[in-house]
Amino acid sequence: MKFNGYLRKDGKVGVRNHLLIMPVSHYANHVTKKISKGVHGSVYFTHQHGTNQQSKDLTQTRKVMEGFAAHPNVYGVIIVGYGNDLIDGEKLMTYAKKNYKEAYYINIKDLGGVNNSILKGKEIGSVFLENSLKVPTEECDIDKLILGTECGGSDALSGIAANPAVGKCSDILIKHGGTSLLSETMELVGAEHLLAERAIDENTKNKLLSVVNNTEKGAMEMGVDIRGTQPARGNIEGGISTIEEKSLGCIKKGGTTSLVDVIDYADQPSKKGLVLMDTPGHDIEQLTGMAAGGAQVCLFTTGRGTPAGSPICPVIKISSNTPMYNRMKLNIDLNAGEIVSGEETVDSIGEQLFELVLSVCNGAETKSEILKHNEFGIFTIERTV
Repeated sequence: MKFNGYLRKDGKVGVRNHLLIMPVSHYANHVTKKISKGVHGSVYFTHQHGTNQQSKDLTQTRKVMEGFAAHPNVYGVIIVGYGNDLIDGEKLMTYAKKNYKEAYYINIKDLGGVNNSILKGKEIGSVFLENSLKVPTEECDIDKLILGTECGGSDALSGIAANPAVGKCSDILIKHGGTSLLSETMELVGAEHLLAERAIDENTKNKLLSVVNNTEKGAMEMGVDIRGTQPARGNIEGGISTIEEKSLGCIKKGGTTSLVDVIDYADQPSKKGLVLMDTPGHDIEQLTGMAAGGAQVCLFTTGRGTPAGSPICPVIKISSNTPMYNRMKLNIDLNAGEIVSGEETVDSIGEQLFELVLSVCNGAETKSEILKHNEFGIFTIERTV
């Protein structure tokens, strides 16, 4: 099965051909945003990371930055720093170039300040954008696709409508040789044994149980009642009563195929099939991690209408209930509430969703892209000092 994508020199395939403007630390946010606003057609994000970080957090931030700079949906990248950032902008530019991206580093301090940096960024960005428009699409195999999956603002219908439909879509993609990422480790607690039964081998099973146990242990060590975050306030208002109930619905996004691997946050999957990425339950941190891991398209189910997207990865939003879909049609791409009303089935909506994924891979814009969503957040591990 084929789609028209952007075949990169490293063999990866993009479904978009973005020029990304990205800051290596929060000190570069203002310049980044101003450059992107002056280069129409570019994308950008801002964030609060990259300073006063050490050890694991600094490594994680660097890994996410590298994942975005080298992402298959990215044609070229302008990296912005103030000159004394913990993430070395020159090295990040070199990394992007080694991954066949057009890349340039803006050093605010060396260029004499904010205004000069913005002008330089617009100048380079205009050239990069013009070059990107010359890149043709080519027929690409669907087995090159990495599909991210998550649920945000789940309700009592997520586990019987939207999430099983995503699972069906995941099964279809894997049947055609692609990769599907399951995320949200906290939202496997209480249902991990069901996924463990599908692990391809004992090592994968043990990795799964280990990350779930570590997540549960971390939650217990906080010494607080986590209800209100797991399940979240919106989950409870939507009819979910326990984390186990939420987990039984969440796991449905993984379909029915074997679990072939468990990977760390923002890591690139090395195996095709169903892969668990160890992420938190935070919607934006999940999206960021899966995008950094190379997901070209993400499926996002919601029972509460969660407005969220990604700067570089098309996010397809699926509602679990029809009333919410009718209220938020400008935000939602597909209504799985018709499963509940009996107008459709899990299989039929799952098949529609797969066709929608193909359409997006061929260039159709998602609602989150039309609305210019660019949410970004990195999962932090330790204290900032």
